[in-house]
Amino acid sequence: MKSKAPLMLMEQMIMLLVFALAAALCLQAFVKSEQLSSRSENRDRAVTIAQTAAETIRHCGGDMGNALGEAAEILGGTSEQGVLVLDYDMDWNPSQGAAPGYRLMANGVPTDVPGLWKALVQVVYYPDNTNPDTLFEIEVSWQEVESNG
Repeated sequence: MKSKAPLMLMEQMIMLLVFALAAALCLQAFVKSEQLSSRSENRDRAVTIAQTAAETIRHCGGDMGNALGEAAEILGGTSEQGVLVLDYDMDWNPSQGAAPGYRLMANGVPTDVPGLWKALVQVVYYPDNTNPDTLFEIEVSWQEVESNG
């Protein structure tokens, strides 16, 4: 009579292989969920920062140069050549001079209506300083009020 040990050993190895495959799939799902969670957190912060900038620009009002210039002063950014720029490091702390992890940019959008101004506010992620990824963008508009003195 032959021993059944080799058959039992083969069965154990197959079970071990199945469990290893299942563990690999679970680990892969866990890593993917961490990446999705991080991306969602960054997008939420981008939304908050973009909305704050959009409301600040709209509050400053006036023409495009005035609105972006005053908003830059209030938010602590720079406004050059009609573009408002705010840089953030990888932890969403304001940074100036260093390579940004995230950048908020606001620039004017042309309109056909006199006295109506629009700006596009974008938050961009620079993972490797070469391929920017837009996390969020919003358009804000306001009407310039003429004062009759």
